[in-house]
Amino acid sequence: MRVGAHVSMSSSKVSSDPEKPPHDNIANAVFRQVAFGGNCGQIFTHSPQVWQNPDISDEEAALFKEQTDSELSGPWVIHSSYLVNLCTPKDGLRQKSVDSMQEEVDAAAQLDIEYVNVHLGAHTGAGVEGGLENAVSALSELDIPESVTVLIESDAGSGTKLGGDFEHLAYVLEHSDQNLDICLDTAHAFAAGYDLSTEEGVYETIEELDEIVGLEHLKCVHLNDSKHACGTNKDEHALIGEGLIGEDGMRAFINHPDLADVPLVLETPTEDGKGFEWNINRVKELRN
Repeated sequence: MRVGAHVSMSSSKVSSDPEKPPHDNIANAVFRQVAFGGNCGQIFTHSPQVWQNPDISDEEAALFKEQTDSELSGPWVIHSSYLVNLCTPKDGLRQKSVDSMQEEVDAAAQLDIEYVNVHLGAHTGAGVEGGLENAVSALSELDIPESVTVLIESDAGSGTKLGGDFEHLAYVLEHSDQNLDICLDTAHAFAAGYDLSTEEGVYETIEELDEIVGLEHLKCVHLNDSKHACGTNKDEHALIGEGLIGEDGMRAFINHPDLADVPLVLETPTEDGKGFEWNINRVKELRN
């Protein structure tokens, strides 16, 4: 079972092991993942709230790869900046988004990371079809290294954001000349109207995903419970089994036979003294 968390590369709150990097370093993510009990995971290469280059030295990359090979099963996923908007009709934002994504896929190749995860973004008035066409066009400008695959993440679908409907994901994969796959976020899918709170709902949702997109394209799951009801389009994550998807839905999802080999990455909150370690252990407890 491959399960882990979205972890920081910050030097704060990292083990006092004398061999650990003494400052913010991409390799800190490996130490932190191991401490939480994860064997795969996700990172930001920089603050997701600003336009910034990853700026990873060859020495840092070598240490990250060495520690990953010795400590984890993998894979790692890079999550792109929150500022990236592939669907935008605005030329300036589009160019910044393309440039940022190019930096991320290049960083992924440098780190031997297989996946870069990105939200489609919001069409902000261009319309659904226009927004999807904008995303396809923006992605076509990327020079994606052969070892890297961009994952389009499902969205909660609030406002003009796209990716809430499985059809949006399918459209981009079908019309893009890039080799793309997807990441399913359980909290987002639930908020977008796919009921994952029961075993029946989980099986219906996975069947629909297979029919519309194809499960062969599902390379990662962001496993999160939801603080808001199904179909509300509200994106707020909850502890595993303690949100409105609940224990029954989480158990059914984790044990779905078609998902057995898909890496599970947690983006759960830290609440009531329960953080990533508690949530990872909870996932393992729910696995039959």
